[in-house]
Amino acid sequence: MDLLIGVSGLYSNSTSLCTAWKFLMLTIMKSKMNYRAWNHRGWLVSYMAREQMLHELQKSRDWAGLHVADNSCFHYRRGHEGELDFSEVLIKRYIGREALWIHHHFMSLCLIRHVNTMHGISCHSVQKTSMDNEINIILDNELCLLSSCSAIQDTEFEDFEAQAMYSAIYILWLTKQIPQNTDIELQSKLKEGNLKTMLPKTCPERSFLWHISDLKGSFE
Repeated sequence: MDLLIGVSGLYSNSTSLCTAWKFLMLTIMKSKMNYRAWNHRGWLVSYMAREQMLHELQKSRDWAGLHVADNSCFHYRRGHEGELDFSEVLIKRYIGREALWIHHHFMSLCLIRHVNTMHGISCHSVQKTSMDNEINIILDNELCLLSSCSAIQDTEFEDFEAQAMYSAIYILWLTKQIPQNTDIELQSKLKEGNLKTMLPKTCPERSFLWHISDLKGSFE
């Protein structure tokens, strides 16, 4: 129970501390989507030393890799460095899992907002070019994810179709998050990703999203 040293001062003795942690972990094991338990776990972690936090982060990473439908765990992990890459690994490993795509949505949005905040809304050419370059890298990486997830390799199971649908909707959503003051060529990027033809195939009931989109320029 070395992880609990950092919060020992909040309890009367180490025994009560260990008891509280054991009860919390038992609750999570029995009810894997218990948001309140994960929220309390996050509160405990906030009092840990850096080394203890890193150890706990690895433990939750291992848990997430085995319980990919547990939204509470992913909510608990939000904001951790490298989480976007980790969610991509899980998306490719576990095909068609909506919880993973939701988590990926959130992490990519955090990254774009971080880049935008770091550079600010500036007309300074150097600063603006730097922001555009960083967002271009993000888009290129996510379009590679789209490419790897869009192929429906087996029509017997719905997982591959779900994966393609989630990837198409995700990219269309992501382009809506790009700051308006950038000079990124969204048209050419999305044409390269064949998004316009993918939507009717993977999710025809949502293909109208393409037509009502107010992305820069015309995609016709």
